[in-house]
Amino acid sequence: MTRSIAAAALALVLVGPGLLARPALGQDAGKANEEVNIEAAEMEIIDADKTAVFRGDVVARRGDETLRSSEMTVTYSDIKQPDGSTKTQADVLDATGGVTIATAKQTITAAKARINISKDTLTATGNVKVVQGKTVLTGERLTSDLKGGHSVMSGGRVRGTFVPR
Repeated sequence: MTRSIAAAALALVLVGPGLLARPALGQDAGKANEEVNIEAAEMEIIDADKTAVFRGDVVARRGDETLRSSEMTVTYSDIKQPDGSTKTQADVLDATGGVTIATAKQTITAAKARINISKDTLTATGNVKVVQGKTVLTGERLTSDLKGGHSVMSGGRVRGTFVPR
């Protein structure tokens, strides 16, 4: 049981270089060592599946970034280090139910969001809305390469209201 809690705690250092989508959907390696604070009504560790599940008004914060959802599942793995020790690393973060991802410059809302940490990608689905200042984009699916800064809004009719700075 102690190993499970320790593994989960280490997994909660979550998303490598970033917990959430960055402003303009890029990465910021400077946040890699910032602590992540998570609040939820319930937390379940399923060590055999290498998952940590947070349920009930989930709020995850790192610096000026916040992810809110009804449920968040973190899938993690143990990585053997050169010195023989093991490091727990988060691989995928799945958030469902009223997902909001907010940074200082941008807010994304959706029914679901998946952050694939190893691939540095974000996929948000279900009535997706991205707001940056007065600019608003809407669609059914947002796919973003967080490292490369490439995003695609798709599915049904995509709409945008663009306001120059």
